[in-house]
Amino acid sequence: MKVAISTLGCRVNIYDTEIMISALKEDDFEVVSYDEFADVYCINTCTVTNTSDKKSRQFISKCKKINPKAIIAMVGCYPQVSKDEVSEIKDVNIILGNRFKGQLPYYIRLFLETGKQVIKVDDNILRNISFEDRSIRTLKDKHRAFIKIQDGCNKFCTYCIIPFARGGVCSKEPRKIFDEVRSLVSNGYKEVVLTGINTTSYGDDLGIDINLVSLIELLDEIDGLERIRVGSVDPEFFTTEIVERMSKIKKLMPHFHLSLQSGCDSVLKRMRRKYDISLYKKVVEDLRREIEDVSITTDIIVGFPGETDDEFNETYNFLKNIKLQDMHVFKYSKRNGTKAAEMENQVDVHIKEKRSKSLIDLNKLNKIDFQKKYLGQTLDVLYCTELSDNNGVYGYTKNYIKVVLNDEKKYLGKIVSTRIVDLENDHLIGQALK
Repeated sequence: MKVAISTLGCRVNIYDTEIMISALKEDDFEVVSYDEFADVYCINTCTVTNTSDKKSRQFISKCKKINPKAIIAMVGCYPQVSKDEVSEIKDVNIILGNRFKGQLPYYIRLFLETGKQVIKVDDNILRNISFEDRSIRTLKDKHRAFIKIQDGCNKFCTYCIIPFARGGVCSKEPRKIFDEVRSLVSNGYKEVVLTGINTTSYGDDLGIDINLVSLIELLDEIDGLERIRVGSVDPEFFTTEIVERMSKIKKLMPHFHLSLQSGCDSVLKRMRRKYDISLYKKVVEDLRREIEDVSITTDIIVGFPGETDDEFNETYNFLKNIKLQDMHVFKYSKRNGTKAAEMENQVDVHIKEKRSKSLIDLNKLNKIDFQKKYLGQTLDVLYCTELSDNNGVYGYTKNYIKVVLNDEKKYLGKIVSTRIVDLENDHLIGQALK
């Protein structure tokens, strides 16, 4: 029986999909690409915005066009938060919350046996805190591996539904992470990216003396592992001691995606974020001082409810002065069930569009300014992906700058000493030094 999985949303979902693929293969299912004919189509959903829910629903009709008789499974965050709504959607046969994704093969067989809609969702996910104890040995990407080290979040930001979709913080035991990474390295992986819903909360629930930094220090000891990266991190995690310890970890790459969301304290307060811009600025300064050639990227939300012109200008000026290396700019989008969706003074869509464009233009200038200093330099690049035209590869420097190598597919999967010869759009052009 052929099964295809489509993945929406974050890196944690990407990891969860790999877990499902492994489980399916172990149970003698054939996993095929999502645009191929399949007997079962599984949609690993995202529910971060109302638009995300809509995208998940739209995938159903795409599946049915390929195979009108296909079994449809909707799993993950959307059914976890909106079980009843999903159960009413036409043609959805299997509905699984986040805690049951890894058991997809069992529930496919259960549906085949009974012919009845299967619904398995943990209705007390905020209280029933446990990490799904599964590991992977190989992934689609043969060179960089995303490793889920924790799940859930306890912060309840006013714009975010994720604690209700993923539950509270739960962490994977450090020894199991160590064994998983060591196994991946033995299968040829050179780089791991530690990811989670709230990565800097790693270890808070384990009752032992471990946090994100001590986990990285443990993984740094694995022979053959060459690069360690960390997913999105919160600024309040970074004390002076933490930054100093990180600066001494040889395999930890000098790139941090440091969550900001707004450069205005009054907006951060309405978002219920746990830091202010003075703390954020200090963390950036500490990282730049202690870690050579570090790059810092971030996420920004424009048009949060009540955001005035003056508040937006505070954000713009803060970002103009601090000059981060890259930022993902999002226009605030309502998510039903969150505090922010109920707030007064929702910002007009045209104002959000204008503010978004303003920050995107600023980001282009900052990004070019940062990248052009590498022209003529020689950098180590891990080439991990073929270009879409199959005429070369691209990869990333230690501090996560994208480098394209034209006409050189033989370097795929290798860390190559590369001379930077040009700057083009959002990336550098390299020339391999043989």
